[in-house]
Amino acid sequence: MARGGDYLLALKGNRPALFADVVAFFADPPTDMTLSAHTTTDADHGRIEERRHSVCHNTQWLFSDRRYPDEPHFPHLAMIAMVENHVEREGRKSTERRYYLSSVKLDAQAFAAAVRAHWGIENRLHWVLDVVFHDDLTRLRTGSGPQNMAVVKHIAMNLVRNPNDKHSLKVRRKRANLDPDYLETLVTQRQPLI
Repeated sequence: MARGGDYLLALKGNRPALFADVVAFFADPPTDMTLSAHTTTDADHGRIEERRHSVCHNTQWLFSDRRYPDEPHFPHLAMIAMVENHVEREGRKSTERRYYLSSVKLDAQAFAAAVRAHWGIENRLHWVLDVVFHDDLTRLRTGSGPQNMAVVKHIAMNLVRNPNDKHSLKVRRKRANLDPDYLETLVTQRQPLI
């Protein structure tokens, strides 16, 4: 891109024409299109999860005159991709497909690593802000308030995450609220109290 950045975006139903085309493509890929595929399997937390990653670098067919006016444009689109998750937990099986757009031509294995890295950020940052700090309930919407509180929450999250005790982030946050000595250990980064 102009400033050296690239994108790997999840494609959802809010782009109806593009989403429908990509879903139809991966449901029945044309024989003249080359797909790269990579499969990973994880057995963790009482479930078996198989992820099949498929990528296609031919994207010219996606755009034509039949698109709707003001449809968002994805500059330098180089690849479309799909992750198909098969999960088995306690005898129940489920399948889910997610679709992606990218400005970089990745092979299926590199795409799999990029998607997993994104979910790592989602689980490590956004989930903590939403669940532990209830960020979605915040009503700050104007001025510098949202930006200032984001900085404060990130500082608090890093302080709460730092101790090497066995408590969850939620318990640490609650304990810091109720116990001034524990709060002091978090802020000063001393060894946690027993």
